[in-house]
Amino acid sequence: MGYVNSDQGDDAPLAVKILIAGGFGVGKTTMVGAVSEVAPLRTEEYLTHASVGVDDLEDLSGKSTTTVALDFGRISIGRGLVLYLFGTPGQERFWFMWNDLVNGALGAVVVVDTRRLEVSFASIDFFEARGIPFVVGVNCFHDVRDRTPEEIRAALDLDPQVPLLLFDARERRQGRDVLLALIDQLMAARPHPVP
Repeated sequence: MGYVNSDQGDDAPLAVKILIAGGFGVGKTTMVGAVSEVAPLRTEEYLTHASVGVDDLEDLSGKSTTTVALDFGRISIGRGLVLYLFGTPGQERFWFMWNDLVNGALGAVVVVDTRRLEVSFASIDFFEARGIPFVVGVNCFHDVRDRTPEEIRAALDLDPQVPLLLFDARERRQGRDVLLALIDQLMAARPHPVP
């Protein structure tokens, strides 16, 4: 399920790489920052005039920065499991980086925004095509729940076994619950239990 650094002995925690993916402006950076137990590494830059006509800012009032490489965070779950979180850039011009970021990842959280579901299709296709388990976290900005989970599932054409959770990416506990749903999915798919 991950790797254990043998230099640290048998008591070293299991390290698991997880991607936090999704379209531009859905809340990936926010989620990584909210759940990380360490100050997250961010590669955000201010949006400039060069992005006009390239980055779709519709329904994103107030967005002034964008991730240009990745976000990185860490969260410990108990003493035996450490998740390393890699937030992907959302703009199409940076998607080439996803092929490198996915190396060694055991699963992913696809963050979606119901105001702009179409920006999520590429992320879902990416993980489905590679057979990488994922869960969908519907970021309910300001507690706006304008569609039911069933409507979102149908709009995204999700397989029934893909977990879909409503959450607020700003809330640590809710982000943790989305990650735990992914861990549950990964453990259920294992042929034998993790010691």
